[in-house]
Amino acid sequence: MLGDEEDVFDSVTWESPSAPANYEGTSARPSGPGFRQSTSESEDGRDPLEPKWEGYLITSVKDPVKELPETKDAYVSYLVTAKTNLPIFSTPNPSARRRFQDFVFLRTHLAKDFPACVVPPLPDKHRLEYVTGDRFSPEFMERRRQDLHRFLQRLSRHPTLQRSTLLRAFFESTEWHVIMHQHVAHPPVPEQSSGVIDSISDSLLNAFSRVRKPDERFLAMRESVDKFEEGVALSERLFNRVRNRTNVSEAERDGAPEPGEDLTGDYHDLAVAVQGLGFLESGITDPLNHFSNTLLEFSALLRHTVSPATNVQPDNANTRLVYLQTQTTTDPFLVHLHSLLQYSHANRAVLKLRDQKQMDFEELSEYLSAVTAERDRLAAVISGRAGSTGLGLGAYIKDKVDALRGQDDDRTRVERMRKLDAKIKELQDAVTTAHETSDAFSDETLREQKVFQRAKEAEMKEMFGNYADGQIEFYKAAMEEWERIIPVIQRIRVDV
Repeated sequence: MLGDEEDVFDSVTWESPSAPANYEGTSARPSGPGFRQSTSESEDGRDPLEPKWEGYLITSVKDPVKELPETKDAYVSYLVTAKTNLPIFSTPNPSARRRFQDFVFLRTHLAKDFPACVVPPLPDKHRLEYVTGDRFSPEFMERRRQDLHRFLQRLSRHPTLQRSTLLRAFFESTEWHVIMHQHVAHPPVPEQSSGVIDSISDSLLNAFSRVRKPDERFLAMRESVDKFEEGVALSERLFNRVRNRTNVSEAERDGAPEPGEDLTGDYHDLAVAVQGLGFLESGITDPLNHFSNTLLEFSALLRHTVSPATNVQPDNANTRLVYLQTQTTTDPFLVHLHSLLQYSHANRAVLKLRDQKQMDFEELSEYLSAVTAERDRLAAVISGRAGSTGLGLGAYIKDKVDALRGQDDDRTRVERMRKLDAKIKELQDAVTTAHETSDAFSDETLREQKVFQRAKEAEMKEMFGNYADGQIEFYKAAMEEWERIIPVIQRIRVDV
């Protein structure tokens, strides 16, 4: 049986009956804090499942600053700013300083308030493979700033989340910590369940349950998500291989790379070979040495990295090449690619929750059928029309057990029927509610998939575009480096 603390209806309904939170005196929106998106069925024949944006919200995260330095309570704050025409905001240019834990709080409560929305994940706290140094180093703070910037961008692109009162308070409130304490002290109250739910076995909602009547639309969505995540994971592995091929480890950066270990080692070996030719050819030793040095410099460009987090601009051509390669290509691309994979996981979780709503309805319906059948069996026994014959082995055994307990008289059966009638009425209400909830959640999920698809396409366009731009800049700069050796080569005199 379910414990008192477990509420099956937590996974059936989603809107809290309590009044929506009111931040700094702002009047609550009539629709409450639920996740229903703004749609119109009569607006020029608009598809009711088509998401609707009420305005724009352009966000940014910048200027990381170490607060309370030289103390054990030191932390990093970030300046969050926005430009918007959404009516929920009191100013078109809100701004505030927030720390990482504030972002965690925002994400956690948005996920609770809007369970049918794909709330983007925050960057993994410990997944910063491409950054060295402690959490107060410029590299770490800049990488986290970029990740938090992407998180707010995803929220701002969502037609429902961008209008959240909590998000507005995140940008505007001067009493943000008061709001956080209020939420901790008075968390959202889940909708109270009916008594019948407490009588359902845990086995009804076990982890191995499957939807009995799957919807083809959502099966196609799950298949699409599977293929997308498989493709992203494969791309991440391949780009990591490219990165490892063109970069040596930290331990190797102080010395020459081992021959053949990576592409930089191959260029280093080639430079040594060309230099050897220069020693053999006394007439062109100097040009070949210049060519060898160019190969060594190009090898260094691939081997060494300038942190993409630094704001220090390169002061020469060589470091500029390194800067371009790391600042706008491989490392940022890999971080964004992994972030997109995590974003897709959040989308998968919404699809899984929709399936749970349907399973709740199916399990309750099955339970109602079983209780109704038991009530009909008792009615047949009392009227003398039938006993357990023809009702299966289970009914027969139940009759025998009731007889042993002395509960096979009509008086006991009538009392049981009365209780079953009350349970049936309660179950019928629960099934109706679960059915309405499942249908409504399915509609919200269909709408949400369109929002996520648009966001995903926009991010992929940005991500691959930045990678391509970085590659173009890198190889343009590399061409300039190689062009410097052409005049040296041309000075080689060839006697005919």
